[in-house]
Amino acid sequence: MSKEAKSRELSHKGLARGSIGLIGAVAIGISCIAPDYTLTATLGTAAEEVGPWAPSIVWLGLVPMLFVALGYRELNRAIPDSGTSFTWGARALGPRFGWLTGWGLIASTIVVLASLAQIAAEFLFQTIDWIVRLVGPADWTALADLNSGNVLFNVVAVVALTAGATWFVYHDIQITARFQYIMVAFQLLAVFIFGWVAIAKHRDGTGYEGGLDFSWDWFNPISLLQHESFGPSALISGLTVAVFIYWGWDVVLTMTEETKNPQKTPGRAAAWTIVLITIYYLFVSTATIIFAGVGDGPLGLTGDQIHEGENVFAVLAAPVMGQGWAILVFLAILSSSLASLESTFVSPARTMLAMGHYGGLSPKFAKTSRFATPGTATLVAGAVAAGYYAIMRPISDNVLSDTMLTTAIFICFYYGLTSFAAVWYFRRQWFASFRNFWFQLFFPLVGGLFLAFMFVHELIASLDPEYGSESNILGVGLVFILSVVILLVGVVFLVINNIRRPEFFRAATTAVPVGVATGNGLDPHFHALTDAELDQAQAGEDFAPAAEAK
Repeated sequence: MSKEAKSRELSHKGLARGSIGLIGAVAIGISCIAPDYTLTATLGTAAEEVGPWAPSIVWLGLVPMLFVALGYRELNRAIPDSGTSFTWGARALGPRFGWLTGWGLIASTIVVLASLAQIAAEFLFQTIDWIVRLVGPADWTALADLNSGNVLFNVVAVVALTAGATWFVYHDIQITARFQYIMVAFQLLAVFIFGWVAIAKHRDGTGYEGGLDFSWDWFNPISLLQHESFGPSALISGLTVAVFIYWGWDVVLTMTEETKNPQKTPGRAAAWTIVLITIYYLFVSTATIIFAGVGDGPLGLTGDQIHEGENVFAVLAAPVMGQGWAILVFLAILSSSLASLESTFVSPARTMLAMGHYGGLSPKFAKTSRFATPGTATLVAGAVAAGYYAIMRPISDNVLSDTMLTTAIFICFYYGLTSFAAVWYFRRQWFASFRNFWFQLFFPLVGGLFLAFMFVHELIASLDPEYGSESNILGVGLVFILSVVILLVGVVFLVINNIRRPEFFRAATTAVPVGVATGNGLDPHFHALTDAELDQAQAGEDFAPAAEAK
């Protein structure tokens, strides 16, 4: 075996092996999803699209995500690698396919980092404002307000928070996990209390007059389709929001090489993450609709205060909790944004690390820091995220809305491609068992087709200048322009790397299904397998390679 092949052996990327357990992985998974940040940014949009049927969208959106997750689980068992979508795509459908899939993951996560820092900045100054008001009149909120004229200050605050998170993640994945325990527990508890109080106030008649009495009909998507004001188009738009609210669970799979029992722990962590998040979303969204309703009044979910800032909890915190206890909600969203800002770095950094490791990017990205973290990749992710926000803030009337929609399009892109990779990778054993048919063919195929449809539908819809924040350039929606530019940049980088690093694009570095279980552990050999060997490899059986790469 060549020295170069040995250098690319799986699980020797320099990451800290066995440092994350099941609970730590779930904490990072929930934190990356950022449930409180996600709800404050999307509940208003969901109410505008589907009215009080937002809970039905929550559980309905779970179905394709669950199908995709099952495909991910099968791939992770066969190829446990920190490169996840990139490595799996390269193994299943070729290096160029894998490279673009990895690009979709990197683009979506780096783009959303900016909005996480933006929400964190807003709630940081709202918290400061609340504290300052205890000692005297002041209003610091306007300094970081999304609609404030002080663009420079807002950009500086967001860039500073991004830099802080970059420094934190650069230093230690175990510190990241311990930090998540505290942050996740606090944010979930605080907003759970918010939801409980919101329901109680509505029931005793002290809540907002525009609130709605609970109805099981809210959980019925068929009722949504039959409503004269909504219909299929509303359902599709609502599902776009649903794709965004679940996104992030796959971060636990990018930590495969750092988890204990890497063939089982990541899959279990992903399942627990999705289940817990679904329950939480259903409760909080229902409680918020009960208290605020979906009208356009002062506190309504489609009213100007919430719609313009796309920030539900900033508007409802004081009316629900009272001026004194609103600080709990502010701190919950702040902690949710900061924790997610930190944990979201995990995914793109490890994907770029794998791309550098296997030769799809510059070898500089394959370098780990002295803290056993993807040093170069983490720094690059932070710098690009900060630069994206600095460019977008002066252009977009609502960076948060446009970023969310752009991210949703790219989530559909790389989740869909990964699902198709799962289907093709296991093609020789679809009908070997009843289980294989459902988990290696049916579920990932249906999930992939759904996300492919959503990708095309939303990309076409984003052409409309009124799409998203209604920001546009020459009459073309800003979200469409962002999506196309990011895709084209990815294609350009692919061509450049294809010229500069031809070995990877000849599949010379990913020819064997890395992570195959053998008597000696993970198979380090890189060569083309026979069909019989591939069948054994995909079934997780030991085998003696017939030949090695020369």
